[in-house]
Amino acid sequence: QVQLVESGGGLVQAGGSLRLSCTSSARIFSGTAVGWYRQAPGKQRVLVARITSGGTTDYVDNVKGRFTISRDNAKNTMYLQMNSLKPEDTAVYYCNAFPYWGQGTQVTVSS
Repeated sequence: QVQLVESGGGLVQAGGSLRLSCTSSARIFSGTAVGWYRQAPGKQRVLVARITSGGTTDYVDNVKGRFTISRDNAKNTMYLQMNSLKPEDTAVYYCNAFPYWGQGTQVTVSS
């Protein structure tokens, strides 16, 4: 059973930064696209950023220029660097490496 474990969430003031990490229990990142999703209260889970096995990245418009997704295949870990955080970034963040999901980590941005 593959497990994805996220860390790095927390409470931060608007304008601050956080770095999320997602570590896999198995070597699954190297051959697949992986991504970060988020789910705000009362809303659907949506894709925030993804990175292909070749390193191509893609972001939802409202995080472009603020968030950076990266991966370290040797460490079975992916990251989401989040800068210039806004209250509307508040959500539970999930990492995904199909078909596996992490348990989620809460990010709360205060105004």
